[in-house]
Amino acid sequence: MIVPRIDPFHAVGLSTVAHQMAAEGRDIVHMEFGQPSTGAPKAAIAEAHRILDTDAMGYWESAPLKARIARHYHETYGVAVRPEQIWLTCGASPAFVLALNSAFTPGARVALARPGYVAYRNSLRALYMEPVEIACGPADRFQLTAAAIAALDPPPDGVILASPANPTGTILPEAEMQAIVALCRARNIRIVSDEIYHGLSYVGPARSILQDEPEALVVNSFSKYFSMAGWRLGWLVAPPSLVEAVQTRVGTMFLTPPSLSQHAGLVAFDCREELDGHVRMYRHNRDLMLERLPELGIRHIAPPDGAFYIYADIGHLTNDSLGFCLRLLADTGVATATGLDFDPVEGNRFMRFSFAVSTDRLEEALRRMAPWFARAGG
Repeated sequence: MIVPRIDPFHAVGLSTVAHQMAAEGRDIVHMEFGQPSTGAPKAAIAEAHRILDTDAMGYWESAPLKARIARHYHETYGVAVRPEQIWLTCGASPAFVLALNSAFTPGARVALARPGYVAYRNSLRALYMEPVEIACGPADRFQLTAAAIAALDPPPDGVILASPANPTGTILPEAEMQAIVALCRARNIRIVSDEIYHGLSYVGPARSILQDEPEALVVNSFSKYFSMAGWRLGWLVAPPSLVEAVQTRVGTMFLTPPSLSQHAGLVAFDCREELDGHVRMYRHNRDLMLERLPELGIRHIAPPDGAFYIYADIGHLTNDSLGFCLRLLADTGVATATGLDFDPVEGNRFMRFSFAVSTDRLEEALRRMAPWFARAGG
């Protein structure tokens, strides 16, 4: 059997160059990853210190944390999820692989938006499944639509939704999400929803797929809103019909996430005031980017409804966004991401900025980029 081809994640390579430059003494502004500059909530860190002093730890799945996540779905979305439907994982990436491996078989065709997160198509290929990418542009706000999915013949076995999305930050309108659910039910298409950026919305709360489709699988994580990327803690919600399939796989493939992270994550759930303060900073950073990017000549961007990204069309400046990002990094010390990570067809004319950095670092990045973009023809 032929080993599937996996696309490189160019942001990793860009970040490696950026860290090498930092080791040589350069001051780098890291805007290449969706990684909060803020740390875990203070109370969560304090709990981690306490556990380190009192608990030897080991393989463990926190029943209190699963119950707290189930409560979260009831309180936030008004849906009933049993703790037995929740699996704790080492971040969202294993949860996503677990979802795909539990819901689909090799050869399955799964539809997804292009642009979209590189790990979607790469994970599908690694599992010997076929990503069916649907080109999504400004007319549909870079999001999948029921009409686009309906146009696929034959219909796919599954579809991946992301709202807010990476790299665009766009959010699916309620009516469109419900239309997609109705279509998928009619055509027996399984939905996997990536909700990792929930809590990071600037146009009202994002809607969970579980409000419309209890048979969907949901991936989430403590990495974004909870500001705990380095703690490697996420979760998967699966419908009752897939509980046994998920359970048999998770015990073999992943076991449990770090015990320390689970203890801290439970406390983090009740640190909303501190975490919402981070969201206010991201909102301010977003507004700053929207104000200043036109001065750099960047006027065509995806609507950043949520998450912490600006996905920008730089086709008037380059047809090689990877080389463009590398030159920007070398000349200014500002690390960004090429659109090729998210769109292998048209990403050569797009780039992504993460505004998850602190406001002072964002202002420094904009100060450095202004003359550079002016020279580039912006």
